[in-house]
Amino acid sequence: MKKIFRCPWTSDDELMIKYHDKQWGVPVHNDRKLFEFLLLEGFQAGLSWKTILHKRKNFKKAFDNFDFNKIANYDKRKINSLLKDAGIIRNKMKIDAAVSNAKAFIQTRKEFGTFDNYIWSFVNYKPIVNKFKSLGELPARTELSDRISEDLKKRGFKFVGSTVIYAHMQATGMVNDHLTSCFRYKELKNFSSLLD
Repeated sequence: MKKIFRCPWTSDDELMIKYHDKQWGVPVHNDRKLFEFLLLEGFQAGLSWKTILHKRKNFKKAFDNFDFNKIANYDKRKINSLLKDAGIIRNKMKIDAAVSNAKAFIQTRKEFGTFDNYIWSFVNYKPIVNKFKSLGELPARTELSDRISEDLKKRGFKFVGSTVIYAHMQATGMVNDHLTSCFRYKELKNFSSLLD
C-alpha cells in the first residue's frame, strides 16, 4: 500500500489528521464558517490548535452554532454561563472579544456585502500558493497578515494579532501552506488553478 505523506504537525492525533485532510487550507467563502474560524483562532491565542480542535463541538454548542447575529446580542447572563462552561476555554477577555467581534463582523458585512468579500480582497480573491518543504519554513506571520490584522483592529476586532490572522489565512485557504511533499498540497493547488 502506498504511503501517504502529510504535514507532520498532525502528529498521530485522529482529529488533527481528519482536520488536515479535509479542511485545513480549503478555501472558505461562507461567512458563518469564516466567523467560526475567527472565533476559534481568537480562543487559540497562547494555546495549541489541538486543544481548540478537541473542544470545537463544545464551542459550537456554547456559541449557538457560531451564529454571529446571536453572539452579537449576548448579555451578561449568557457571558456568565459561558464562563462556567468547562467544555470551552473560560477566559473572560476572549469571551468578551467573541461578542465584540461578532458586532464588528456584522458592521464589516454591512460595508462589503459579505465578510468573504472583505477578507478575500486582501489576496485578490485567489489563494496564495506557497512552496514550503519543511515546517521550519512556515512563517508565523507575514507582511500581509500584519496588514489584515491592523485593518481588523481599526474595525474594532480583538484577539486578531498578526499570528492569529496568519493561522486564519492558512485554515481558510487564503494561503496554501501544506508542505510540497504533502498529498493535500497538489490537490489544493489543482483546486486553486480551477479558479483562474
